[in-house]
Amino acid sequence: MTLTVVFCADPLNPRRVEPHFAREAAAVRDHYGQVVLIDHDALQQGDVSTAIRRVPRDLGPSWYRGWMLTAAEYTALAAALKERGTPLLTHPGDYRRAHELPGWHDTFAGLTPQSVWCPLTPGSVPDDLAELVRPLPQGPAVVKDYVKSRKHEWEEACYVPDVKNVAQLRTIVAKMVALQDEFLAGGLVVREFEPYDTGEARVWWVDGEPALIGPHPDEPDLYPEPDLDVVAPAVRSLGCRFITTDLARRVDGQWRVVEVGDGQVSDLPTTVDPMDLYAHLPVPD
Repeated sequence: MTLTVVFCADPLNPRRVEPHFAREAAAVRDHYGQVVLIDHDALQQGDVSTAIRRVPRDLGPSWYRGWMLTAAEYTALAAALKERGTPLLTHPGDYRRAHELPGWHDTFAGLTPQSVWCPLTPGSVPDDLAELVRPLPQGPAVVKDYVKSRKHEWEEACYVPDVKNVAQLRTIVAKMVALQDEFLAGGLVVREFEPYDTGEARVWWVDGEPALIGPHPDEPDLYPEPDLDVVAPAVRSLGCRFITTDLARRVDGQWRVVEVGDGQVSDLPTTVDPMDLYAHLPVPD
């Protein structure tokens, strides 16, 4: 069968791939694959039938590569594409497990900073933050939602100098929640802060094996060389077909898992040849 990849369409020209993913779409075509387009804006608005109207029927199993989706949006997209005869190769449950920290954190226990979390609706802050962070050691921490942090607003909406200073923690959490606004994903996460002495490496895993080791999109010209021996068993235990792990070396020399993501929505650095990734995506029999 042919490699089929579902991309987001350009909102200004629905017959064209979103420019951010144009290099990747070209790589798929060069790999003798086929590219189909969905309307990401329509999907976010809950109009799934409009979102997939340009997807031909009965193309067979496919991968998604595009902008981040909530777990609910991905589930709706997967159901609609399955009904159309173009099922996604990543099950919605696997997408959520890799995409949201509560789904992967315990599998990577001991390899990633200790974290606590709670569900949260946009605009709200937990009443008992002291109880939430009780399991964490005293010292610095970072706050984020289930998917993303406000690391570019580090001092005001991400970094907490002392997690046991509840007043200070509440201020940072409130600012993060306000900035995320309606895009707050899932809830609140508070993670123990760890100092690293390298940039991050983004490792792409396909069926439990490292397919591509490259830079993080925020530092596209840095190419750390992480030790994958300890991480690989946890990746396989997670049981998701296509994921990423962002790894950095802690100041004590240990390589740590900074973040896990679903490979369908993880950004590919501009310095990486897309073919280096797409050549490893399996084509269904």
